[in-house]
Amino acid sequence: MAELSVEEGAYLVGLARRAIASYLESGKKMQPEKKSPALFEKRGVFVTLETYPARELRGCIGYPLPIKELAPAVVDNALAAAFDDPRFPPLEKEELEKIVVEVSVLSVPEEIKVSSPEEYLKKIKIGRDGLIITYGYSSGLLLPQVPVEWNWNVQEFLSHLCEKAGLPREMWRSPSAKISRFEAKIFCEEKPGGKVFIKKLFR
Repeated sequence: MAELSVEEGAYLVGLARRAIASYLESGKKMQPEKKSPALFEKRGVFVTLETYPARELRGCIGYPLPIKELAPAVVDNALAAAFDDPRFPPLEKEELEKIVVEVSVLSVPEEIKVSSPEEYLKKIKIGRDGLIITYGYSSGLLLPQVPVEWNWNVQEFLSHLCEKAGLPREMWRSPSAKISRFEAKIFCEEKPGGKVFIKKLFR
């Protein structure tokens, strides 16, 4: 899988913003133009919208698994984050210039193999790993930037992951819970419509 450059990431962030603007104008979903082959590989991807300058979440939707080509997936998830995130009302036209867009391109999730749940505390690295928990029919995902932004330790990260899945906070300790990790390359605007940079999370 090709490593994305900052220029390709800037294209994806701009594509997400243009997709939202186009939908606000026309009510129709735009189709991305064909660019470099790396932008049309199947990849997991999330689009996050945050208010500016407060940087409060305004929408976040994505595909955890590589089920669709990257650029079209960014369009899908930009529109879903703006208009279909059940936690927020649909984005209004005048809000677009007051939000920053972030695109997280994911590696393929891999299950973390442990002989005891306590091993998760040593195997998970804050700032590197995003996590997915599945337990029965329940599942939840948190991107790697979330525990950094909230200054969580690994145990807090796991507890909030369980909450995201609608599970008790300590369910990560159950032998029946499956936890997978992934990494993400995160491209973000400095300000609404501004320069795009790669967000560094490691600490």
